[in-house]
Amino acid sequence: MFNLKEILTATMVLFAVIDIIGSIPIILKLRKKAGHIQSEKAALVALVVMILFVFVGESILGLIGINVYEFAVAGSFILFFIALEMILGVSIFKDDETLSKKTVSVFPLAFPLVAGPGTLTSLLALRAEYELMNILVAVALNILLVYVVLKTSKHIERFLGKNGIAVIHKVFGVILLAIAVKLFTANIQELFR
Repeated sequence: MFNLKEILTATMVLFAVIDIIGSIPIILKLRKKAGHIQSEKAALVALVVMILFVFVGESILGLIGINVYEFAVAGSFILFFIALEMILGVSIFKDDETLSKKTVSVFPLAFPLVAGPGTLTSLLALRAEYELMNILVAVALNILLVYVVLKTSKHIERFLGKNGIAVIHKVFGVILLAIAVKLFTANIQELFR
């Protein structure tokens, strides 16, 4: 059943994790190196990866003997470190520099920039707390936003400027940090029940 609060919360979680606005400098760098980015292809691949993970992610975890709550607790640590990167402006995770002009829209743009480890972890953590339909709506809204940003990244950068993007990056870092703490506390309680 659709729940507006769940949709908004899940949308905000995914928006903060994907951080497509904060990724504009990376998108522009990829566009400059590759010459062109296929926004439709990138958005579609990211959508397919995210939806597949919503449906089969839990089964994959089951095969290796991990439940959703354990994965959500582990995911809260990943989100915590991503948030620290955003807030402190440090790089904890290593960036892969391999880049092909033919595949740039799929790798590294759709995966792992949009549908990366943080996003997939968040999806499973959300799955532990929210209704499936609400998560799917949140995924669709975020992919729509990703598509719009990919199409208009040059204009957004001009409008916000480097300082504006930096401020948005920090604000969503703080929001993501709070979400990581909430995910940790909610799911750690489930593990000890």
